[in-house]
Amino acid sequence: MSTDPIDDTSCTGAQSIVRSLERVGADVVFGIPGGAILPLYDPLFDSTAVRHVLVRHEQGAGHAAEGYAQATGKVGVCMATSGPGATNLVTPIADAHMDSVPIVAITGQVPSASIGSDAFQEADI
Repeated sequence: MSTDPIDDTSCTGAQSIVRSLERVGADVVFGIPGGAILPLYDPLFDSTAVRHVLVRHEQGAGHAAEGYAQATGKVGVCMATSGPGATNLVTPIADAHMDSVPIVAITGQVPSASIGSDAFQEADI
């Protein structure tokens, strides 16, 4: 795990997230692509250090991340799109919290200008 600062001036937010995952040693991400999270998938695909595991449902991604963290001692990472994708992570996040299992849940979000306007798949999570 590196402690060098990330040069965020030359990368997108999505690239910064993937670089951060690489730096903390998160080598597996469980998720399912969807509209608002798609920009993260390009730098994730380009990463040689982080592998994506495609799941059939966001809740499965969260539980897989929790199981991975328990089995390996590393942080579990899951990804979902905005709105219903994000809300589908609530149960595994609560379960991980109750069992003190370290997971990181990354979700998409509607554009900043649309927050609070009942935009498509907007959820205040």
